[in-house]
Amino acid sequence: MENPMAVQLFAAELLAVLATTLVFYSYILIVRVLLSWFPNLDWGNPVLSAVSSITDPYLNMFRGLIPPLGGLDLSAILAFIALSLMSSLLESGARVVIGL
Repeated sequence: MENPMAVQLFAAELLAVLATTLVFYSYILIVRVLLSWFPNLDWGNPVLSAVSSITDPYLNMFRGLIPPLGGLDLSAILAFIALSLMSSLLESGARVVIGL
């Protein structure tokens, strides 16, 4: 039989790692949004292409929900709100699992 405390600690650590991963992803997303302000960038560059391929699928989910207003793509705001909410929920879940 497994130790229930060990299972709790594993679950809490897993939730904490997932929350940290989402925070790291939000930093990459910030870089992507800032880079979009420079229209003359060569998106064929391997680094820029990697950032784009990591973030664009997530941003595309929100681009259909919020149409661009005056040429501004506001979908990133909703994407950041969703990431922040998910990260907060995971962190809270980790605290609940360990009983804090």
